[in-house]
Parts: sequence; C-alpha cells; structure tokens
Amino acid sequence: MTPRRILATASTEFRIALRNRWVAIAVALMVVFSLVLSAAGAAPSGASGVDRLSVTVASLTSLAVYLVPLVALLMSFDAVAGEVERGTLSLLLTYPVSRAEVLTGKLVAHLGVLAIAVAAGYGSAAAAAMATDPEAVQGLSALWRLTWTSVLLGATFLGAGYALSALSRRPSGAAGLAVGLWLGLVVLYDLGLLAGVVADDGGAFSTELFPKLLLANPADAFRLYNLGSSQAAAAASGVGGAAATIPVWQSALSIFLWPVVALGFAVTAFRKVTP
Repeated sequence: MTPRRILATASTEFRIALRNRWVAIAVALMVVFSLVLSAAGAAPSGASGVDRLSVTVASLTSLAVYLVPLVALLMSFDAVAGEVERGTLSLLLTYPVSRAEVLTGKLVAHLGVLAIAVAAGYGSAAAAAMATDPEAVQGLSALWRLTWTSVLLGATFLGAGYALSALSRRPSGAAGLAVGLWLGLVVLYDLGLLAGVVADDGGAFSTELFPKLLLANPADAFRLYNLGSSQAAAAASGVGGAAATIPVWQSALSIFLWPVVALGFAVTAFRKVTP
C-alpha cells in the first residue's frame, strides 16, 4: 500500500466528515457525557481514598465501552454500502488505488475524528477533576492509557462497520447489522456470560472458559485492561473483579489484535463487492 494514496483518501473522507457534522457530533457527545460522569464521580473519590481523576477514569471506562463503539459504527456503516447506493464506488475504483488503500484511508480519517472526540471528552473531564482535587494529577497515566485504548477500540468497531457495510451493500441493511453488532457485543454478551456464571456455580465455565470469553470480546478486553492497570479497579464493579485475575498482557494483546483482525475482515468483504 502507498501512504500517499491512503492519505489522499483520508483527507477526502475527513472533509466529508466535517461537512456532515460528524466531528461536531462526536465531540459534543464525548464532552457532555464525560463532564456528567466527572461530576458524578466526585462523591466516591473522597470515601475510597483514591484521587478524583482515577475514579473518573473508572466511570469513563464504562462510558467508552458503550459510546466509542456506537460512534464508530455510526460513522462506518455506510462507508461501502453508501458508495454503492450513490453510484460513486465504480468511479472511485477507476482511480489507481487498491481496495485495501481505500478502506485504510477511510479508517485513518474516521479514526482521526474519533481521536479528536475522545481527546476533547477526556480532556474536559480531566480539567474538571483537577480543578477540584489537587491530587487528581496522579490519575493522568490512567487517563492516557484510557485514551489510546479507546482509539484502538474505535478502530476495531470501525473495521467491523466497514465489513458489515460491504456485506450488506445497502445502507439500511448495514445500519441494522451495526445496531445488532453493538447490542450483541456491548450489551447482550456480558449478560450471557453472567447467566453462564450463575448457572455454572463455580464450575469449569467460571474458572476456565469465562476468562477466555472475556478476552475474546474487544469491549471486555478494553475494560479489563483499563481496570486492571490502574487504581480505577478499586472504584469499579462487575468486570473489575475479573480484571484482578486475568493477566494485563492478555487483555493488552487482545486490544492490539482486534483492529487488525477487523480491518482484515473488512478488506476481504470489500474485495467481493462489485460496483
């Protein structure tokens, strides 16, 4: 792949995102929810003995698990299907650019939008925490870790959105698949695991299979890594307990592998699309 062609595609896609107000929408969502969670996290920080920013990071981790994948899927679900429906895919493919370069360029642009939104949201929450707690600076390392892992989580769901868009070939169908994927991986997956743990009652599922299934889900791996690597785990519940038993390197490996796997699926699906 040629970096020049990828950057040219990324530049075009970023301008489209600006024109469609995706940058403003993503930034507004992240800032508003981050500030709300920062305010809500003020109470437990004093009682737990942890600085306010570390408690805020625990809250932002839960926010990112739900909001970052949703924003990523909303930006990517019509990346291929929309081009097919508008009739612009055939024109795009006449240029000397491969399909892998097209998708990589779209990924760079959309990831840039997501990174701006994440930085604005987390930055505003950090500023609010440090304005009220002098000890909040201790949580900056956890916040930085949350920031770059959020971008990688977004990259995973961007790639998944491109794959669904290529498979469906229609924006309406891709939107339905994107919603289904978000509900399945972010909401229903953990409920299914919880039901399995309760039914297993301390058996092989809970001790052997449960940790592996957590790592197999990019959203859960993201949460495990951030809660297991900082003081935030002390202020969290649910997956926070599992974070203490699963090695951090395993969740980190899952976080780094999933974007590559998702983009690989997307490129494979895109190659089968005919204009």
